[in-house]
Amino acid sequence: MGILRTIIWVFLTAVLVIFAMANWLAVTVTIWPGQVLDTKLPVLILASFLIGSVPMWIALRTTRWSLKRRLDASERQLADMRALANRPVEPVPAPQTVPVNDIPPAPNDLFPTDKL
Repeated sequence: MGILRTIIWVFLTAVLVIFAMANWLAVTVTIWPGQVLDTKLPVLILASFLIGSVPMWIALRTTRWSLKRRLDASERQLADMRALANRPVEPVPAPQTVPVNDIPPAPNDLFPTDKL
């Protein structure tokens, strides 16, 4: 795969050099009224390309940096969770059982009678 990428870059560079040599003409560019710039056409094309691509490249790099930081934080959190899940568990003592009286009281136990 690396050799194919190298071949493509060499071919692209050769095409750009041939284009630059064939179009090495002076071009007059009016920047503002009264401000005129005389430059070669390939230089103008390269400058236009860089003005358009550098801000997008910077935006891409900052986005990748931000996403890498979030991914690293998530991986650290996952490692912490796995460490908590894999820790040895201490046995829980059995709860003390308390006898429960499930028998309801008799009706005469609820209301004391004074008749004897």
